[in-house]
Amino acid sequence: MATLPRVPHALVRGWFESAAPGISPTSTASAALSARSSASALQSIAGSGFEVQFDPAKVSIFETASTVCVCVGTPRFERAALAQLGASASPAAACQALYAERGPTFAAGLRGAFAVVVVDRGRNAVVLAADRFSVNGLCYSVRNGRIAFSDRADCVPLEQTPEVDPQALFDYLYFHAVPAPRTVFRGVERLRAGHTCDVVDGRARVVRHWQPSFNEQDRRPIEELKREFRALIEEAVRGEAGGRRTGCFLSGGTDSSTVAGMLGRITGRPAPTFAIGFDAEGYDEMAYARIAARHFQTEHHEHYITREELADAIPKVAAWYDQPFGNSSAVPAFYCAKLGCDAGLDKMLAGDGGDELFGGNSRYALQRVYAAYSLIPAVLRRGLVEPMLLGLPFLKSIPLLRKAVSYVNQARLQMPDRLETYNLLLRLGVSEVLTPELLGATDPNGPRNAQRAVWDETNARTLVNQMLAYDWKYTLADNDLPKVCGTTALAGIAVGFPMLSDDLVDFSLRLEPALKLKGLKLRYFFKEALRGFLPEEIIAKRKHGFGLPFGVWLTGHAGLQALVRASFESLRARGIVRPEFLVELLDKRVREHAGYYGEMVWLLMILEQWLAARAPGFALR
Repeated sequence: MATLPRVPHALVRGWFESAAPGISPTSTASAALSARSSASALQSIAGSGFEVQFDPAKVSIFETASTVCVCVGTPRFERAALAQLGASASPAAACQALYAERGPTFAAGLRGAFAVVVVDRGRNAVVLAADRFSVNGLCYSVRNGRIAFSDRADCVPLEQTPEVDPQALFDYLYFHAVPAPRTVFRGVERLRAGHTCDVVDGRARVVRHWQPSFNEQDRRPIEELKREFRALIEEAVRGEAGGRRTGCFLSGGTDSSTVAGMLGRITGRPAPTFAIGFDAEGYDEMAYARIAARHFQTEHHEHYITREELADAIPKVAAWYDQPFGNSSAVPAFYCAKLGCDAGLDKMLAGDGGDELFGGNSRYALQRVYAAYSLIPAVLRRGLVEPMLLGLPFLKSIPLLRKAVSYVNQARLQMPDRLETYNLLLRLGVSEVLTPELLGATDPNGPRNAQRAVWDETNARTLVNQMLAYDWKYTLADNDLPKVCGTTALAGIAVGFPMLSDDLVDFSLRLEPALKLKGLKLRYFFKEALRGFLPEEIIAKRKHGFGLPFGVWLTGHAGLQALVRASFESLRARGIVRPEFLVELLDKRVREHAGYYGEMVWLLMILEQWLAARAPGFALR
């Protein structure tokens, strides 16, 4: 096998070829294990039938006579002896020791953020494991007895140039990202969060090593819960901060403000905080970031992104990701991380995860409203309410009754289908947006079927916990965490997620559902537990986040318009989107509602920017 080409953005990549039947896979490999290559930023370990490349600055590695263990991230070990080994030798050495005891089930004994690869020539196997939320992810391909792997989908060392998967393009426009296990490349899969892939003799078996189990009957006194919760947050921030020069993203929301306040308390000095603003009405929440900064007396930094900076960053951010990624808040997240890097920090702490652990997203309350419809006896729903509201078309012309009709239509849908009522691609019309060529090469029901499977595998008995577990995959592992991890890597700074500490996750699993969503009050317990610590204005504020006024800015900025038009012109030739839709979207619909339709403009522009950088020759025509 030829030496792997340089891939400076990969942390780890490699391949292993299963030995032919009857031939010992360890007979000739050990002599080559110590071989290293310093020709690039990646060092190499190679032997008979395998090679592993890794970034020694960010990856630990441990070798034995028959195995190579590679560890990305910061795993935590349940046993003290392994924790001591990880600290004194390396995390990879401790992971190897755990693997030697437990074999391919070893990841069940790991906590923290990690991705681990074990090349085991003795078993003729490769084992891949990802943490609970895939903070550190792994991608792989298994073909003809050969497994290739990397932390990036575009760096998996295949024997031939990978093809773009049309289904992944459909999934991207549906989800605004490509959810695991699919990747944009045909034949390359991304390991799902909390899963292990054991490839033995060229055959892959993927299993869960962590299954969230909700205990919905914890009835301890709320004051006891509050004390435990605040102590867990403080310990989580302390663990992520370590001895580094650490700062925080600060949006002014409850999560980022809590992390900033705890960091200052732990270090005994003002926490460096960083906020991004926009000169656009309805999109700027800098005022709340300033409230938190004053309250906790942080060392505060802020920056207002200009239209020119946005236009300049779009191609860079789009091309950085290993596959199309359409979360528009990636650009402000990048600029915020860059502020931290420019200020001399080693690491930024992000508040992601609090909403998904403690019930903070508005859809949780909305779906409780829709779920109330099922409390009406079925005989009344089917015999009276639905025939009256849905059987008389003229009722839609009466405003109040039109809302009732809409409510019933949505309430009748089963979960999780009801969550996609406002899906942008579905509302615009799949056949109106996409070409027959793309639709002929894809399964439009694929995303729905995948969502239903994820929903069905949750073991929660209440709606709010079912939605939380569902969001742990689609909101966190597939979207928000790749956004922050990708943009901080692009800015050149490390990132930590204290709100996703294992202890806080376990606390969330035990917390009574009614304390997460009390009536229609979002994250009730979280806010009550931090009342007196957080400013009252932040406890009372509505959730906003790093919203981007792209559509609003697009209508009045020549540079953004030129970037979009050039992107659309290139995209038109690929046979993915109907040309007439591209014209109507830009020349008519964005003018009608810039904020709403601007999101689809963004998705299509980012798709073309990524294809131009990563797969310039791709076309369906």
